[in-house]
Amino acid sequence: MQLTTLPDTLLVSDKIPNLNYAATRDRFDESWRAPLSTLLGLGRAAGADFIEFFLERTNYISCQAEQDEITSISPSLSLGAGVRAFLGTADCYVSTNDLSFNGLKAALEKGLSILGLTLPAPNAFVPEINLELMRDYATARGKEDWLAQCSSMREMGDVLLAANAAIEKKANHIQSRRAVYFRDWQEVLVAASDGVFARDIRLTQSVGYSLLCADGEHRTSIGKRVGSTSRPDFLRTWNYAEDADEVAESAGNMLYADYVESGTYPIVMANEFGGVIFHEACGHLLETTQIERKTTPFIDKKGQKIAHESLTAWDEGLSSDAFGTIDMDDEGMPAQRTLLIENGILKNFLSDRAGSVRTGHPRTGSGRRQSYTYAAASRMRNTYIAPGEHSIEDIFASIDKGIYCKKMGGGSVGPTGQFNFAVSEAYLIENGKITKPLKGATLIGEATEIMDKISMCSNDLGLAAGFCGSISGSIYVTVGQPHIKVDSITVGGR
Repeated sequence: MQLTTLPDTLLVSDKIPNLNYAATRDRFDESWRAPLSTLLGLGRAAGADFIEFFLERTNYISCQAEQDEITSISPSLSLGAGVRAFLGTADCYVSTNDLSFNGLKAALEKGLSILGLTLPAPNAFVPEINLELMRDYATARGKEDWLAQCSSMREMGDVLLAANAAIEKKANHIQSRRAVYFRDWQEVLVAASDGVFARDIRLTQSVGYSLLCADGEHRTSIGKRVGSTSRPDFLRTWNYAEDADEVAESAGNMLYADYVESGTYPIVMANEFGGVIFHEACGHLLETTQIERKTTPFIDKKGQKIAHESLTAWDEGLSSDAFGTIDMDDEGMPAQRTLLIENGILKNFLSDRAGSVRTGHPRTGSGRRQSYTYAAASRMRNTYIAPGEHSIEDIFASIDKGIYCKKMGGGSVGPTGQFNFAVSEAYLIENGKITKPLKGATLIGEATEIMDKISMCSNDLGLAAGFCGSISGSIYVTVGQPHIKVDSITVGGR
């Protein structure tokens, strides 16, 4: 990309020579330092307190097999940038897919105008921002060849068809069977007026089954999805036969299951994706976006007890190959581990830059976004309840009559923590033992109540891939927990 010299209508100090910027088109490298440092200087000279540029390039593809055919292959390429400007606690965000110098400058000028600022007058002194040495996680951690090492479209189709054939042999009364895969490759560059200059490559992949079985009036739908953030060979090493066994067994158990009776029960929630309730009912309420809106009941509870003393919870971006793992967030801050709750006491909130400016809570490397079209916001990464001291046997033995929630389905959460979640695979617990399968169960409650009822945690922490939608779009996250006991919860059924 050829970037011209600064236009004649804007004079800069003679300390800044008239350069012909030549930024590399096919990667974000050191050649972007000069134009971005000049643009950041323009924004600061205009009066903004802080300016940030986020550049992004993506290569995405999804593939779907239904029955014995490939029914969809959807590729997508994108290239764009966003600029964020702060003035006091106010901020604005403008995005563009014109990455020329003049295109980025126009986006900057638009953002400044929203804040009531204008570019410097002629003859004004406009210093370049002194950016740090590039923190290049992509090069340092061997990510440059990841995209080339991923499965080809032919291989995607072959694997998904083989997977669908495997599940046909395992399950009975199949009405539809579907295997779906996607690969999302992303290169990002962050440059900011505080000197941040950081680059990364992310590779996120996911594959899974969706199985619908029916026999007369009996119906059940079961699925499973697994994900990866750092293995180009992920799809070709997927053990689809093992997942087919699991999904087929679950479908067989649930097809003729009795409907659960509505009531209040103690429950055991399984590990891995069981953590979706903590993610939804509590995790979102610990993001500073909720504090800004005053929509969290925990707004002034830091240092206070908000959960049972058996519960400790973390959010981090460091676990190897987990779905929410990142080397840096979308504001260029290195990943870290954040203790949310310790023995029931609220320790920290999740904060991005805007959240820190407006609430005073320190940044936690949690500024995330779906793409360059969104401003970053405080979002979860790998969020889970920590393992406890109990065995799974201890937890089941403590229940005379209750429900084992083995697989969670979809649900919804209100703005202040009211939730309801469907359970796609459940079993009755009688005298400490799992007895018969149940279907139609829905868990209903409020975050402030359920958190104090999680009284036992086992030692078998498991993580699961998930997707999270919020103010900055849909992002990849991990949910997780060990097996836990909830002393009582409302269960909807028949």
